[in-house]
Amino acid sequence: QVQLVESGGGLVQAGGSLRLSCAATGSIFGLNAMDWYRQAPGKQRELVATITSGGSTNYADSVKGRFTISRDNAKKTVYLQMNSLQPEDTAVYYCHVATFVGYEYWGQGTQVTVSS
Repeated sequence: QVQLVESGGGLVQAGGSLRLSCAATGSIFGLNAMDWYRQAPGKQRELVATITSGGSTNYADSVKGRFTISRDNAKKTVYLQMNSLQPEDTAVYYCHVATFVGYEYWGQGTQVTVSS
């Protein structure tokens, strides 16, 4: 059974940093795009950052220059380095993985809270 195990969330003051990790476990092969989404209270889930199998990245305008997505294919893990965090970054962060044959998986979510 495939699982995405997230870690690294927590409480941080404005201006601080956190690093999220998401490791895929189980029989998962052919990882394609790996993404991070977030959902704040009362808001829709939004795409934060994407990294393709070739390493190309894309970011939401709100996090450009502050967040960095990366991946380790050997470890089947995707990371999100978040710097200069602001209260508006407070949300539950979810990782999402797609495979080349069309399967998609979601992590359980990790809470990030930024205090002012």
